[in-house]
Amino acid sequence: MATKPILLTVDDDPEVLRAIERDLRRKYGKDYRVLRADAGVTALDVLRQVAERHEPVALFLVDQRMPQMSGVEFLEQARAVFPDAKRMLLTAYADTDAAIKAINTVKVDYYSLKPWDPPEENLYPVLDDLLDDWQANYRPPFEGIRVVGHRWSADSHAVKDFLGRNGVPYQWLDVESIGDESRALLQEAGLDDARLPVVFLSDGTNLVAPTLTELAAKIGRRTSAERPFYDLVIVGGGPAGLAAAVYGASEGLDTVLVEREAPGGQAGTSSRIENYLGFPSGLSGGDLARRAVAQARRFGVEILAPQEVAGLRVANPYRDVTLGDGSELSCHAVLLATGVQYRTLDVPGVARLTGAGVYYGAALTEALSCAGDDVYIVGGANSAGQAALYFARYARHVVMLVRGGGLAASMSQYLIEEIAEQPTITVRAHSQVVEACGDASLERLVIADSATGERETVPARALFIFIGALPRTEWLDGAVQRDAQGFILSGPDLKRDDKGRIPGWALDRDPFLLETSVPGVFVAGDVRHRSIKRVASGVGEGSIAVQFIHQYLSKV
Repeated sequence: MATKPILLTVDDDPEVLRAIERDLRRKYGKDYRVLRADAGVTALDVLRQVAERHEPVALFLVDQRMPQMSGVEFLEQARAVFPDAKRMLLTAYADTDAAIKAINTVKVDYYSLKPWDPPEENLYPVLDDLLDDWQANYRPPFEGIRVVGHRWSADSHAVKDFLGRNGVPYQWLDVESIGDESRALLQEAGLDDARLPVVFLSDGTNLVAPTLTELAAKIGRRTSAERPFYDLVIVGGGPAGLAAAVYGASEGLDTVLVEREAPGGQAGTSSRIENYLGFPSGLSGGDLARRAVAQARRFGVEILAPQEVAGLRVANPYRDVTLGDGSELSCHAVLLATGVQYRTLDVPGVARLTGAGVYYGAALTEALSCAGDDVYIVGGANSAGQAALYFARYARHVVMLVRGGGLAASMSQYLIEEIAEQPTITVRAHSQVVEACGDASLERLVIADSATGERETVPARALFIFIGALPRTEWLDGAVQRDAQGFILSGPDLKRDDKGRIPGWALDRDPFLLETSVPGVFVAGDVRHRSIKRVASGVGEGSIAVQFIHQYLSKV
């Protein structure tokens, strides 16, 4: 709930003080908090407490003739603490000269003679004008998480991306931007810009150059399991993993989901998914992930994120999953739904500038920073098209670099049509980045035309890469069968020996459709060999996998 701005009235006469407080509350109590003090010294103590709580003050309404400290003297000191607050003096006729002088000395906005009755004629019209003027220039302080860092810092980008993908509101403050808010925050906390980013939390604490695990703990994300044993452990929180979590938990399975980064997976970074059944206006990947997480938690799913999974071990009749922190989870069944990641672009300069102008995936947190810049996108599939349309809202120009002859072979028709209608998007066919240049951040790209052999160097501040898809399954080496690219084999795709048997398979039945070479270990979504790389397909496979898991558990 937003803090109400404060109206502070000061008068040494108790009867007058009660009257002015009454009139202020009656007219402005709904939108403002009215405070009172019976002396200037007392009022300054109140202001110090208000300043410590970072509460806004809209107006000082002060009597001029007070012992020890006059109204003008008080306003002079109060102005130093709250320079934007409106200042109004209440004076007797004999003090009008002092009030007029105060207009120049302490910038008093208005003075009014006592008595002010009726307030509807002699007080409220003046205060309405003053408060309207104050509101027009007032910018409520952001009360959530604030991140201070360098725009061209990979660590700052990682923090912003983590908060954004986890649906945590935050305010980004670039130390190199115009204005001193970021440096004022650092100075107030006794810090400098030697170690960034710094995350300022709403409880008044801060984290200096935090790891994502440290940040996750501070924002209430769980990285450790509540119990040592579950019916089902799901590895990966993309569409397949979340769908399996919802269906598994809703059907009575004690379920925990472990996600390396943020729920939603690669799909969660999509700016817009317009062909997902049931959403005629489309929805963002973040919205889809948020809805799915809420649904999963409603059914009692425990979600650990960010948390790595480092190993899988069979301990019949159970399956043990080793987490990145060394702890283990035991369970009846495991579902592997780790998805895929974009391939790295292996050309000079890209690795060095990743996070400093070069990004993999949509990186939606960087969109506002691209205002007025030229943005380049590498890739021609749906994710690249969705990103191009999104960045076109902010960037001066978006250029899509496509290795093939166009978009038709790899992108949905609805996206092709939308891109064609967008005047600030250009599609360059037969084009690829061969070098990224810049000192501390991306400054230029060298683009080669495979049809003509020509090379062109162009200025660029942002490059977003959407090429290929690779599974992260090295941790499963020797545990389950994988193909040459690392995708997980299952069901009829499993390799058999010359006698038609699956090596290591000890059951008297064939593996289920989505079951791997290890009984009780299943796979769904993009990480599965020959899967369809679509959100709906992942959701479908996740739900189907749960049915096979039930069949497996019924025979254990």
